[in-house]
Amino acid sequence: MFLILSGSVLHTDGAWLLRFALMAAGRGEFFRNLMEGLLRQPAKQAPEIRQPNRGRGRPRPGGRFASQGRGFSGLRRNERHNKVATRSSGSGTEASYHPSCPGQPKNVSQIKSPPWKLNLLETLPSEILVKILSYLDPSSLFCVSHVSRLLHRLSNDDVLWQRIYVSEFGSRTWKPKTSDKCVVVEDTAEMEDCSASRWKKLYFKSMAGHEMNKWRKDLRDISPYTGLPRQTEWVLRNLNVSWELTLCDCWGRERMLEQSKAHFFESSVIVHWSGGIDLKFHHISTIQLYGVRKEPQRSHKTRKPKWRSLILELDTEPPYLCLGKDRLMKLMLLQPGVIVGIWRGKNQVAFIMISLHFHKLVEKSLLGSPACPYSESVGLSPVVDSDPELGLHGYTLHFVLHNTGTEIMSGHFQQLFCHKGQIQRGLVELRVIRRTSLSQHRSLSGNIKLPWKGEELEGAVENCCIMSLTLLDEFQKPFWCVSTPIHITMAKRTVSFDYSGHDFQMLYRNPDGEVKMLLVWLEEQKQFFLIGLTVCVPVAKVNKRFNTEY
Repeated sequence: MFLILSGSVLHTDGAWLLRFALMAAGRGEFFRNLMEGLLRQPAKQAPEIRQPNRGRGRPRPGGRFASQGRGFSGLRRNERHNKVATRSSGSGTEASYHPSCPGQPKNVSQIKSPPWKLNLLETLPSEILVKILSYLDPSSLFCVSHVSRLLHRLSNDDVLWQRIYVSEFGSRTWKPKTSDKCVVVEDTAEMEDCSASRWKKLYFKSMAGHEMNKWRKDLRDISPYTGLPRQTEWVLRNLNVSWELTLCDCWGRERMLEQSKAHFFESSVIVHWSGGIDLKFHHISTIQLYGVRKEPQRSHKTRKPKWRSLILELDTEPPYLCLGKDRLMKLMLLQPGVIVGIWRGKNQVAFIMISLHFHKLVEKSLLGSPACPYSESVGLSPVVDSDPELGLHGYTLHFVLHNTGTEIMSGHFQQLFCHKGQIQRGLVELRVIRRTSLSQHRSLSGNIKLPWKGEELEGAVENCCIMSLTLLDEFQKPFWCVSTPIHITMAKRTVSFDYSGHDFQMLYRNPDGEVKMLLVWLEEQKQFFLIGLTVCVPVAKVNKRFNTEY
């Protein structure tokens, strides 16, 4: 009997539920209730009125004439006689109506569907089904609720989810508040939605809050040097967070890439993808960056799907910026901060590199959805009426130049300011290193270059690196955070009269701000000197943050 049930009755939809049914109730009681449901006789089929078949020949066994069911004309006649007028929803029965019988009403009979089309799982008593569902874990129970209306109603049982909640969070008592009760509605579908288990909603709400509280507690320790959480790297590694790319080509095909390597620094991380790309650069239409948390597998048989949080979606449309090149590789820069390494002469993509700032990186990698990035709620800073220049002073800058392996320059600058009369071109200029102040000039350690590695080859592109900038306001809250590739260009005019060397500059500009660096290459020392650094932020951003009108 068990073979008959698993082979011809329950099929694949109910076979796994039957296994839980054997544990849910005693074998004898289960088979007795199951047999009662299976032995229920369907309504007798009403005699079907047919017109005599035209044609020649003797009727064959089963009442079929020689011409019936054979040939094109016989097939067409069978289709006309077997038309179904109406189909009942969810009951598994069909109503037959024959136009050749004018005296027969449309719903004269209900004919039971064939046994292989019946959903015999719904013939089980609700108590048995609820007992079966009680052996499922919350994620499986949530998936089962989308199978049918019956399972949706039973899987939202309040007592069932109360037991799950108590087993997970202990014997906490909770009663629905008056405001939680649903208003009276006339639509049946809305009433079913309102009657959803309140314990189910509380479980998922508590589970989400419980998971977030674990790592948010570790992010409360803020470094006074960078203004960022100290344990960002530790939290990302502890939660087993990684980053994945989805490349979509111009033909609509998608390709997913897992990260090859991640280089962590004081305020940013550089993520590298190489191998298995096998695409030409001009064939890539969009690049999507996802944060992925991989759950540890308890066994090789259980594989849970990974949650993907969208961080960045970029359309690869020209114009492109050539960041630098060497004999083998050419680096193309796609805003914001995406480096694509292309083999010279082949236009084949060798690797992709993205620099991510630590500010809200954990939230962006975990709390977004596969279709929508995480959005940060920006709160206004406290307004001080006695300060006539609120938002123009008290800034702190943490500035780092580095590549994938070494740190080229790092600096911490405090008490940056700008007067009202110095606001030009709609920008608030914060002069960090002044060209005329020799004591503020900084030397850069080593050459400015960006190492790369693709397949079996590796190299380094000169005169480009990564800039990580963290600007804090006077309340020590992050005001502007960015981590992006940047390259050196020759200065258009002489900017330094205190050094005998060639003048260079590094510029970065986006809607959130501008950065301008002035450098001098000293031939004898074989190194760069940073003699000017200016950070500009839009005055509209200052007005919005501090509720001012500069």
